Amino acid sequence: MARQRPPSLFIDPPLVNSANPWATTLEDLTALYNCPHTGAVTTRTSLLQPFDHDPARHQFTLFNTANHQSEQDRTRSTGAENASLNTLGYSPLSLETYLGFIQDIATTSPAVRADKGFIVSVTGSPADVAACYKLIAAAQLTLPFPLAMEINLSCPNIPGKPPPAYNTDALLEYLMALQADGIDEHLPRIPCGLKTPPYTQAGDYDGLLGALQASTPKNGVCPISFITATNTLGSCLVLSDAETGESALPGFGTGGMAGAPLHPLALGNVKIIRMRLDRDEVKDALGHIQIIGVGGVLDASGYKRMKAVGAAFVGVGTGLGISGLGIFESIANGF
Repeated sequence: MARQRPPSLFIDPPLVNSANPWATTLEDLTALYNCPHTGAVTTRTSLLQPFDHDPARHQFTLFNTANHQSEQDRTRSTGAENASLNTLGYSPLSLETYLGFIQDIATTSPAVRADKGFIVSVTGSPADVAACYKLIAAAQLTLPFPLAMEINLSCPNIPGKPPPAYNTDALLEYLMALQADGIDEHLPRIPCGLKTPPYTQAGDYDGLLGALQASTPKNGVCPISFITATNTLGSCLVLSDAETGESALPGFGTGGMAGAPLHPLALGNVKIIRMRLDRDEVKDALGHIQIIGVGGVLDASGYKRMKAVGAAFVGVGTGLGISGLGIFESIANGF
């Protein structure tokens, strides 16, 4: 007997924030939830235990791709910034803290809707992620709106820990841990997705599809509901002084780049992943997987491009950092 398909995301309007530093606090998440132009809210990526955040080295900056002029304080920006660079890891707040925030919003927000929920972004070891699933699914029992879990396997800023989503075996280990330990028959099933890094060659897509197929039960469908494509591009550098080579961020200065220069690569990732999922030989098992297109969406044109290449929903990260919540209204109004 064919296995039942996993639950799908429903996001209306099909516009969300990505997991990013502007979705860290209760204040951030409340504002994002109360915004009428977001169809769901994504939390910043968290672990079971708080990430060891060091403000002296874990930073971000917004910059102008034409001249590399950068600024961390949005209130002091020039208006020409269209990209971001970060050396951040994960949130300094734990998963349980975020689930508490979501419960607070459910009980206090005047904008609560039964169809507008949260995508809880998490990471950790395969066993940790399975435990995260159980906590989020248990929280779903007490909430009036839907929850989903995004597994961030693509952060480029963790020393000694390359993004697992670049490695088929590592990715499969996460998928199998969820099947073995993460789904409890006494808990509701929630949509579960992967956040992938920027893929740049055919072998990257082969690895992703190989892991998805290997995790699919015989004569069944893959348990993954969605893919968020794509995360930031690592090993990028912005200089604050072209003469001395001084970097805009502390230390070595390299980190994950997003915004306008990532947009063409993100579009390519979304189009190729959608095409690969819909191939005749895998469509029955993988065709149900939805894509949240993320990467350099700064206006309505970027939103339309993401939709045109196959994104069911569109995420905004750097644009939120540059423009604040107003970016969602601008996109909704066609600007």
